Amino acid sequence: MQQPHWRSSHEKKETNQHVYGIRAVIEAIDSGKEIESLFVQRGLSGPLFLELKQLLRQHDIGYQQVPVEKLNRMTRKNHQGVIAVISPISYQRTEDIIPQIYERGEVPLLVMLDGITDVRNLGAIARTAECAGVHAIIVPKRGSAEINPDAIKTSSGALYKIAVCREDSLAKTAKFLQESGIQVVACTEKTELDLYGMDFSVPTALVLGSEEHGVSEDVLRVADHLARIPMAGSIASLNVSVSAGVALYEAVRQRMG
Repeated sequence: MQQPHWRSSHEKKETNQHVYGIRAVIEAIDSGKEIESLFVQRGLSGPLFLELKQLLRQHDIGYQQVPVEKLNRMTRKNHQGVIAVISPISYQRTEDIIPQIYERGEVPLLVMLDGITDVRNLGAIARTAECAGVHAIIVPKRGSAEINPDAIKTSSGALYKIAVCREDSLAKTAKFLQESGIQVVACTEKTELDLYGMDFSVPTALVLGSEEHGVSEDVLRVADHLARIPMAGSIASLNVSVSAGVALYEAVRQRMG
């Protein structure tokens, strides 16, 4: 399965750009820059900051309130109480990606990451996903690992080659995928059904949760199937990036067969 280079224009860039100052951040948002994370000094006020807050609401961009000491550790520049981290990639929209996959006559294979906050796990999953022919990785806008140079490096550049979609609600996105003819399979220990009994030859979105909490309950409730990786040893679970590899290459095996 050949994948298009969704973001070839971004492959030259491997660092997150930092933007300092309220006006500079406003201009970055207005120009369409992707904000990976935003840090705001606790207690910050004033008319210019109110203008920024209104813009953040319009674009549904969250921010973290932090002590000024944290901002000062991030830079010695005059940050005016605001530092934005610009993403090294451009996020896609799931609703735009799915029709493109079908139009090319391909069978969708997607990965949804629920609560994966470790950047190296994210990078490792992205590398495996790209090798397995996954069309897109879907992550939540909040509670997900930052795509930064560590994630890019761990992915061996895969995060530049595979579409990454950032959505408000994974549960709602799962329902949209189902309406688009894609089965949602949640990888979880909360079932007796074996991963190897699943049919991955059909359009599929595989959901993987964090090692601490697993797939969230709201996503489990809407999933078409729950599937577990059989364990023969005494250790209770695999690293999530390893689980991704096991599940995705079962899909590859079925589709190549």
